[in-house]
Amino acid sequence: MKEKKGGLTKWLYWFLFAVAVITVYKTLDNFNDILGWLNSLLEILMPFLIGILIAYLLYLPAKKMEQGLLKAKGKLIRKKARVISIFLTYVIAILILAIIINFVLPTIIESVIELVNNLPGYYSSLTETLDNLPEDSIWNQINAKGIIQNIEQFDFSKFINLESLTGYAKGVINMAGKVFDIFISFVVSVYLLVERTEILNFIKKVVKAMVNKKTYENIGKYFYQTNEIFFRFVFSQLLDGIIVGILTSIAMSLMGVKYSVLLGFMIGLFNLIPYFGAIIAVGIAILVTLFTGGLMQAIWMAIIIIILQQIDANIINPKIVGNSLKISPLLVIFAVTIGGAYFGVLGMFLAVPIVTVLKMIVNDYIDYKNQIKEKDKKIEIEES
Repeated sequence: MKEKKGGLTKWLYWFLFAVAVITVYKTLDNFNDILGWLNSLLEILMPFLIGILIAYLLYLPAKKMEQGLLKAKGKLIRKKARVISIFLTYVIAILILAIIINFVLPTIIESVIELVNNLPGYYSSLTETLDNLPEDSIWNQINAKGIIQNIEQFDFSKFINLESLTGYAKGVINMAGKVFDIFISFVVSVYLLVERTEILNFIKKVVKAMVNKKTYENIGKYFYQTNEIFFRFVFSQLLDGIIVGILTSIAMSLMGVKYSVLLGFMIGLFNLIPYFGAIIAVGIAILVTLFTGGLMQAIWMAIIIIILQQIDANIINPKIVGNSLKISPLLVIFAVTIGGAYFGVLGMFLAVPIVTVLKMIVNDYIDYKNQIKEKDKKIEIEES
């Protein structure tokens, strides 16, 4: 009987193995069709995924506002605290988007188009200035003209020109033109925020039914800690980027720097990327100011912006972040480099919180293994 059962198990194993091989082969053989099907499925689910993302981003503000309303004196306000907090959160978010679309975005687009159109004139003016410098000038010694010529050979038009900007704008318009999808995303995000407690309780029940108690506790622990890390990082970086963008725009406007709003927006946006972002943005801003305002204005602008960056790095950012992520600068640089290499700008932005979570898990695992070794060592000592 045992031999018959063993033979059946063996044949079942080989049957499953053959099914797996055929599945892998058919998947690779029809890879393009499967990829097309996945793309179609992703397109169908996109409104729901966007709704989940919106709900995730607005969760913390809505939660904080709800906690404040629950302390209000009015009984009706406390009873409807969640609905009121969600409504106010969406109103504030829509107002911010309206301000950006109506006031900031047109200025930035206009500045980009003007800058691209005027680049040949700025280049001619700069090369003429360099030609008129004395032979023993430091700029001639470092071959500044050759550097500028090398910069000229870089084809900016591939990345920033009226045609590409128009293409980007059309893509955004086409995406935003799907009114129904936007409405679905909005509805999904609202329902997720309203019913977040019920959804989380259901997920907890499912996980609790599928795993043992220890695993359930660990999943809950890492879920909340991961959420805390992502919320703290994303919102602190966004708020810090906005503050830096506003401060640098005001400072450059007072100095008379051309395209101050565009450059300030760029510095604030790049500031979201740890370490590298600020360096790249300031370098581009100095280069643009050198073309548009001359050497002295570029130097003064660089000094002021670097001072503002230092104030942000040492005072503003730590205050906003509060409890730091407690991660080594070397690990941050490594994470941003790898994230950017494989996943682009989004990878550079999300690399730090992801690595922070992985570091937390690895540290907990090491502590767990060390505790087991210490217990085994104590048992050996007691037995001896």
